[in-house]
Amino acid sequence: MTDSDRLIRPGRPAPDFSLPATPDGRRTGPRQFRGRPVVLAFYPADWTPVCGDQMALYQAAMPEFDRYDAALFGISVDSLWSHRAFAEANGIRFPLLADFEPKGEVSRRYGAYTGQGQSARALVVLDREQTVAWSHLSPPEVNPGADGILDALEQLGAQRRVVTR
Repeated sequence: MTDSDRLIRPGRPAPDFSLPATPDGRRTGPRQFRGRPVVLAFYPADWTPVCGDQMALYQAAMPEFDRYDAALFGISVDSLWSHRAFAEANGIRFPLLADFEPKGEVSRRYGAYTGQGQSARALVVLDREQTVAWSHLSPPEVNPGADGILDALEQLGAQRRVVTR
């Protein structure tokens, strides 16, 4: 079985969870966003070059995610303290969730745990009913970008909101 065979597949109900989130440690999870698309961006670790680039890219792409009314979460097995410092240093304002204790439990439930003490670099898009609509596993050294996520949101038929400023 390859790593990509373990990643949760489209059509499956999304496992619910509640994890501590930046900035304040309040617990959050997909159930709180039922009725909206949810993007889960699993990543190996704070403070690594590819992870920093990936999360910064998603921060820059937030206006696009907002147009689809999609909630975005970064998830790794790092602690909330690490996430807070990482988010502050990199200007990340979307929630980073600490899958820290028990280590990797949520990553395991989504098939995004490497078995080597970290999350894989995996993307999962949930539809408004909390069903997996799209999933993708990227090699750890490759930033998967945002195009696949945005294509998945488009395929959901997620209505774009008109954003006026």
